Amino acid sequence: MSSSPPHAPLAGSLDDPERARDLAHMKRLATGLFLAAAAVFLGCVLLGPDAGAWVGYVRATAEASMVGALADWFAVTALFRHPMRLPIPHTAIIPRKKDQIGASLGTFVQENFLTRAVVEEKLTTIDVPGRLGAFLAAPGRPERLAGDAAAVLQSVAELLRDDDLQPAVAALVDRKLHGTPAAPIMARALELVVDGDRHQEVLSAALRGLSRFLEDNRVVFRAQLGDASPAWVPDWVDDRVFDRVFSGVQDFLEEVGDDPRHELRRVYDARLRAYVRALRTDPATAARVEELKKELLEHPAVRTWSGSLWTNLKNAVLAAAADPDSGLRTRVAGLIREAAHLLQSDPRVRELVQRHAHTTAGYLVERFSGDLADLVGSTVARWDTEETSRRIELQVGRDLQFIRINGTVVGGLAGLVIYTIAQLLS
Repeated sequence: MSSSPPHAPLAGSLDDPERARDLAHMKRLATGLFLAAAAVFLGCVLLGPDAGAWVGYVRATAEASMVGALADWFAVTALFRHPMRLPIPHTAIIPRKKDQIGASLGTFVQENFLTRAVVEEKLTTIDVPGRLGAFLAAPGRPERLAGDAAAVLQSVAELLRDDDLQPAVAALVDRKLHGTPAAPIMARALELVVDGDRHQEVLSAALRGLSRFLEDNRVVFRAQLGDASPAWVPDWVDDRVFDRVFSGVQDFLEEVGDDPRHELRRVYDARLRAYVRALRTDPATAARVEELKKELLEHPAVRTWSGSLWTNLKNAVLAAAADPDSGLRTRVAGLIREAAHLLQSDPRVRELVQRHAHTTAGYLVERFSGDLADLVGSTVARWDTEETSRRIELQVGRDLQFIRINGTVVGGLAGLVIYTIAQLLS
């Protein structure tokens, strides 16, 4: 057995004192006119026909006014409830037909408002990029939007489970690194270094570093020579040999470092360029690089790094997003200001946004108009029947009371005209 959906509350407060007072005032006015007509009619009946010919005209007018007032009271009341609580057929129309009214309203909105032609016609009168640019450029708006974006990012991050994402990110990084050939990347990087002559700068820096390293550890190397020298060789001989060799090495390093055309540099350049070619053309060289890459990726330190990549990245981004003075927030606010300026001043951007606004709005209307119509119908169907009737009566009941007033007045005039014609014909 299916159960009916729970009633959904209507938006806003049901109690609208001002509208309720206006409705009650108009009801009293309409009812007062009816009672006045009834009193006049009763007075004419009590006077009788002997009081004069005018009594007949007044009585006919009052009688028709009462009939018109009662008929229109019945019509207005029948919209919202059963008159005098009597279950008369075709009364309480709104409570009885609430669901059909909701469905019809949704269809009416869909067919007359939510159409591509209507929406695009309206958009032609609206400067979409200008309004959007003015909205984004309002004082303080970029900073607030950057803060809102940070709050959204924080909420999304809270919804994501680290235990689920961390292994997935690690597996994705690991799969991407394993699946990307290292030899072409390494060849391209070395090409950039060689083409910019940076490899010679690297060699010069390495030679200077090696020279400083030797000088800083001169005593250590001298002691090492003394330990390796035979015991019968005098220390002064070892000193002279060490000084000569050490000075020769230092002089050679200085010579290579100072001479950009040194033979060692030429050989170094040729070997490096040959290695770049081998990385691109020699399968054995590429295989050795791939094996080295695999060993590197399988190292425990690298595995630990890839496993913590998601957590570290997320924490860094969230920390930057939460800090109003962070570079991330500042950059986002700057991008918003730049977008606002382009929307307001760049003709190409403005034309592009305006055109895409038409396309997007048309697509959304065609795609979701039926869903919106169903939303209207289903929402009205879930409203409470009595509350719905009361809300609609508060909205339009004051104007409907004019029907009763007009019925009283027009009915009286019609009765007077009919009675007058009848008297003339008789």
